[in-house]
Amino acid sequence: MADQADPKELEALIRKGAVDTVLTVFPDGLGRLLGKRVVGRYFLDHVLGDGVHACIYLFTVDMEMEPLPGFTLTSWERGYGDMKMVPDLATWRLIPWLPKTALVFCDVYTEEGLPIEESPRWVLKRQIERTRKRGFMVKTASELELYLFRESFDEARAKRYHGLTPVSNYIEDYHILQTSKEEPLVRAIRNNMEEARVPVETSKGEWGRGQEEINLRYAEALEMADRHVLYKHGVKEIAWQQGGSLTFMAKYDMGSAGSSFHLHSSLWDRSGKKSLFAGRGRQGTPLFQQWLAGQMAMAREFAYFYAPTINAYKRYQAGSFAPTRIAAGWDNRTCGFRLCGEGHSFRVENRIPGADANPYLAFAATIAAGLHGIDKKLKPPRLYDGNAYEDPKLRQVPKTLREALDELDRSKLAREAFGETVVKHYLHHGRLEQQAFDQSVTDWELVRLFERI
Repeated sequence: MADQADPKELEALIRKGAVDTVLTVFPDGLGRLLGKRVVGRYFLDHVLGDGVHACIYLFTVDMEMEPLPGFTLTSWERGYGDMKMVPDLATWRLIPWLPKTALVFCDVYTEEGLPIEESPRWVLKRQIERTRKRGFMVKTASELELYLFRESFDEARAKRYHGLTPVSNYIEDYHILQTSKEEPLVRAIRNNMEEARVPVETSKGEWGRGQEEINLRYAEALEMADRHVLYKHGVKEIAWQQGGSLTFMAKYDMGSAGSSFHLHSSLWDRSGKKSLFAGRGRQGTPLFQQWLAGQMAMAREFAYFYAPTINAYKRYQAGSFAPTRIAAGWDNRTCGFRLCGEGHSFRVENRIPGADANPYLAFAATIAAGLHGIDKKLKPPRLYDGNAYEDPKLRQVPKTLREALDELDRSKLAREAFGETVVKHYLHHGRLEQQAFDQSVTDWELVRLFERI
């Protein structure tokens, strides 16, 4: 299956009426797909040449779409003007679960024609360009975990997301009987994703009641990020069509396993045909050692890009298969970084990201950290052997969003790699999210204090 489709095919499908709607989308800072539905003929006649407009405020809102104050990009004072969405035609694909619908990813520009630096797709593109200048190609892969529920999204919302019914009554890790019960939905997900050019390798039950893991096939980093966000968006639509619901929260329930985004990365030659990591058995090549060392060195400073929500940090619990310590080990799931694979498949798996991470920012952080290791010729510590959860000598993964934001704020490398504009934007976004949470009254407080204080 080719990673890219022929733009002329889309035009032909529109002209013969097989496609009547084109979703023009871009990923926002929270990893959501936003955009417009465009009538097919209008797409050909106008959008292909001129792009399509949207309000630039979309990069300065929270999950509730509330405009947030204090951003440099735009504000009430600046009038919340327009930006332009320009289709990247190499990304178009049919959306099989929606009738006569195609989707194309867009890059976003100011009205003056300048790239919007804060846009996640541009953040990743710039890191990819840094690798290309060095003669490398970065390939990544996403392992994403989610929870499935019998209630619809509307029913779940009516219950304020309490007392939901997972599709399984027991932990279903690798369990064939239970996953057969889930197969009507999961099979629809696998097959629809394949048709939408989001190749799936496997699906399996995970270490929670109603928890599934669906692994996407590796690809060049930008293509993988596009696949990742389309997958997260699409599975929600497919679940909705079948009357169910699901969540990618990193920790939807403290009594249940968290949901991860295991991020696999490797460097290849410019053609993408030869792995530059394979060699010397479990140690890999010197280039791999430097890449790994960079990942480990920057794990705390870049933690916000792996764990961007308050909820994300509740996933890091000892003995939960989520990492708490920054260590690297061969096929060791107690470590933040796991080495795995053989030959061309030899790679490092970063186990720190949660399922709620924005893949564009997580991949960009991965690349920036790896290039730092290469540029400085860093050497990683010896591979860790044993239970990393119990070793107090190892550095910890940040325990809170506030701690991760402080680490990012102190990071000189973040500003060198991403630029001051990008770092300030995401710092501000994260701090406003922390502030909103600090000002909220939680269910935990009500149960603990209402009667007994």
